[in-house]
Amino acid sequence: MHRNVRHGRIGWVRPARVVLDDDRGLLLWLAAGSPVAHEVAADGRGMRAMPFAEWVDLSYRLAVVRWHGPGLLKFLPAGAAHSVWWFRDDRGRFKNWYVNLEEPAVRWDDGPVAGVDMVDQDLDVVVHPDLSWEWKDEEEFVERLAFPEHYWVPDEKPVRAEGERVIRIAEAGQFPFDGTWCDFIPPAGWDVPDKMPIGWDRPPVR
Repeated sequence: MHRNVRHGRIGWVRPARVVLDDDRGLLLWLAAGSPVAHEVAADGRGMRAMPFAEWVDLSYRLAVVRWHGPGLLKFLPAGAAHSVWWFRDDRGRFKNWYVNLEEPAVRWDDGPVAGVDMVDQDLDVVVHPDLSWEWKDEEEFVERLAFPEHYWVPDEKPVRAEGERVIRIAEAGQFPFDGTWCDFIPPAGWDVPDKMPIGWDRPPVR
């Protein structure tokens, strides 16, 4: 379970297969059509569908839906304050990298179900195949920083610093922006889960 936690509350959950787990980090595969959960208000709207000032005054629930985009490969470098995602087009071809800035993930293992909990810091970096890049979601990041009593990012400086550090790695074409896993094809025998497993919503560990 790859889970995003906000102030001790689950923001979203994505069940994924472990592709590899070594000293470099954890590589996960989220299959198209997988059940996923995300936090919504009572009327079904998600956080991005309204001003943050409105969101903070509402009550929430976790809604289970289907992942409607192409399959997604996610790499969580060991101990790093970011993860790197391989976005694909509708034909399954590599499209771009997506650097998700986040607090380092904390692992948990309940036996039948296990996962990693992290805090998504909202600001992201899109890295194109030619290694050019751009910031993403800056407007949302700045908007939420104006509500320090509600926002889960206490200081923007380390978030931007981590983004700038990863940008330098990307510009140099270093791992994981060196073509590694761009041609990844999941084994044909990997099925798509039909429902969320028992324990997916266990209390966060961070």
